[in-house]
Amino acid sequence: MAALNIRPAAECRYDVVALGEVMLRLDPGEGRIRTARTFRAWEGGGEYNVARGLRRAFDLRGAVVTALADNEVGRLVEDLILTGGLDTAFLRWVPYDGIGREVRNGLNFTERGFGVRGAVGVSDRGHTAASQLKPGDVDWEHLFGELGVRWLHTGGIFAALSESSAETVLEAVTVGKKYGTVVSYDLNYRPSLWRSIGGKARAQEVNREIASSIDVMIGNEEDFTASLGFEVEGVDESLSELEVATFAAMIERAAQAYPNFAVIGTTMRTVRSASINDWGALAWSRETGVVQATQRDNLEIMDRVGGGDSFASGLIYGLLDGQPLQTAVEYGAAHGALAMTTPGDTTMVTKADVLKLAAGGGARVDR
Repeated sequence: MAALNIRPAAECRYDVVALGEVMLRLDPGEGRIRTARTFRAWEGGGEYNVARGLRRAFDLRGAVVTALADNEVGRLVEDLILTGGLDTAFLRWVPYDGIGREVRNGLNFTERGFGVRGAVGVSDRGHTAASQLKPGDVDWEHLFGELGVRWLHTGGIFAALSESSAETVLEAVTVGKKYGTVVSYDLNYRPSLWRSIGGKARAQEVNREIASSIDVMIGNEEDFTASLGFEVEGVDESLSELEVATFAAMIERAAQAYPNFAVIGTTMRTVRSASINDWGALAWSRETGVVQATQRDNLEIMDRVGGGDSFASGLIYGLLDGQPLQTAVEYGAAHGALAMTTPGDTTMVTKADVLKLAAGGGARVDR
């Protein structure tokens, strides 16, 4: 991509670094949180999932910048991160006070939903170690200036956790850009995170300040409207040609408002049931204008959580690999679709799976 000046891999320790909170996801499987007697433990986080996908599905070198309370739950999360293949050298350990009065680790109870019963998420993440990260806690000069990072990914979930986490995003982005690191940001608007601290008005204030320093902006239609204030008119809950045109117009307005955006990516989802979604994606650059990925109507969903994060990692992989934007958005849409066929926040697919589906492959048995 001519619009993105990506540092050569040979100059950098890492292809991608994620900044964000990593929580312990407790999954009741096919049941419900309120009646569960057992939970399966996963790790997950909006920013982390993207870097993990780039490491596990696309075999890139990655690290995560986060913080954990130093107790057995924190060590479990660390073990899951290590299984995901990301370097934990920039994981900040915070002494635990014994009961979580001052610092704790985030928990995320998530049930998948099925048919007419939608997915449900219940986060328990107040006073977490990651939310208390502040400017000065991370040696960004060492990370970006001495070790070298080709791509930094962060997002609106981490920025919403506290005033200091938003300031940490700005610090990381500023230093990263000084050393030529491409920065992507997923708006990832979550009403529950902003509700008690100013709602949409505060979300827009924070995200607009961060957006002025972002190279690749990612989100869906709710993210752009709630986090940046770009209203979408005429959306009728179907991925019709009219709606695609409306989304494209929204992207064009965002590009005009933020001339620093080199690429914009957005997913489009119509929820027909918890198990059946229409799934699509658009991307934009100044050279190409808006391009559209293959539309997948009536996509069967096992677990929708992480679909957008996997879209982001597929898109980023394509851009890092020097592919045309049309190819990159096909990678993103295919990876997101595949990730939603497996449980958990994080991808379980391979690059070969993604390239096959992006090229038009189907679900016949591979023997």
